[in-house]
Amino acid sequence: MTRALRFLIHNWPLKVAAIALASLLYGGLVLSQTTADFTSPVPIQIENAPADVIVLSNPGAVTEITYVAPPDLGLRIDSATFRASVDLADVDAGTGSASLTVSVEAVDPRVQVLDFEPRVIALDLDSVATKSVPIRAVLLNTPTGFETGEPIVEGSTATVRGPQSIVTRVIEVQAPVTIDGSGIDVNQLVALVPVDDQGAAISSAVRVDVEPAQVRVRVPIFTDRRSRTLPIRPNVIGTPAAGFEVASVEVDPAVASVEGDANDLAGLDRADTQPIDVAGASSTVTQTVRLALPEGVQPLGSDTVRVTIRLIPVTATRSFQAGVILAGARADRRYDLSTDRVLVTIGGSVADLDRLSGTTLVLSGDVTGLDVGTHSVPLSANLTTGLTLISPSPNTIDVTVSLPTASPQASAGPSATP
Repeated sequence: MTRALRFLIHNWPLKVAAIALASLLYGGLVLSQTTADFTSPVPIQIENAPADVIVLSNPGAVTEITYVAPPDLGLRIDSATFRASVDLADVDAGTGSASLTVSVEAVDPRVQVLDFEPRVIALDLDSVATKSVPIRAVLLNTPTGFETGEPIVEGSTATVRGPQSIVTRVIEVQAPVTIDGSGIDVNQLVALVPVDDQGAAISSAVRVDVEPAQVRVRVPIFTDRRSRTLPIRPNVIGTPAAGFEVASVEVDPAVASVEGDANDLAGLDRADTQPIDVAGASSTVTQTVRLALPEGVQPLGSDTVRVTIRLIPVTATRSFQAGVILAGARADRRYDLSTDRVLVTIGGSVADLDRLSGTTLVLSGDVTGLDVGTHSVPLSANLTTGLTLISPSPNTIDVTVSLPTASPQASAGPSATP
């Protein structure tokens, strides 16, 4: 204890002078800087907002900042000198609102923020929601002397995404189309507008995203409107798998009622469909496709038809050399054949015949129960499903059945004793 006290009071005048000098230097440093108020607004930025949270209200701005800065920075202090923010990392959108502490910092390290207002702000929050709604084209006006056909929209539904309280009220998205006086058919991309259950467009101030943001809309404009019923011709393209061919093409319905100006319908004798590709197909193809009508012509009613394309194997005949085997032969009989090879004609699909090429073919003759003598035996073939034996040449073979000849050694018997 004595030693510590002695250390503290040793050279105490010099130590007191050092503390006084440090205080003077610090005071001089503080006095050399300028304390001022900055009253221009600094926008409050939102940080770390969860993906499922939407901020409905404007966070506003910090309107007054008290700071200390070196005198040479006084004229260069502006809104970019400061950064104001609130952290939404821990907010719960289910509460509907949150009171958040504002943070302000100087971008320039030579500037020190002493105070600011406001220190706390309240934000309105909502959960993110998505919803699928129908798309409807809306014609804003039709000039005198023209008629409009039914708008054709490329797409039937859109997805809206935004605050749950707003999205739940959206019942459709509209594609507003303005008809000008040129009489030319409308064919353009139109921005989609979400509409609530009262028929009012959702304010652009509320962030509701629409996907897709725009769609193509076609509206035929008529000056001499006519209608006609046309047969539908399916547009079948592509080549079926090897060994198959198109047997029939059915379309339901078989005819389509269309409308257009008289000059657009002139010379139109059928309604084609969009292409139906059967490339590589080996079974029935059924598709629902749109009609491919020329510009200025549109269907009355549905613009889709159901097309069924039935495929069948391509059949052919092919000749092969085949060997002959006997079925039912007895071990104690000898069988001699008039020929051991015949020419056969086989029918079936090309694919099956191709698989048969290069294999060993045999025909069978049944000799079960045949006694000694010569017999005419028909030939048959055991072919895979889909193949048919058209005709062997010859149809029958002669089979001679005999007793096996005894060997000379076996018939000589035992040798005589001299």
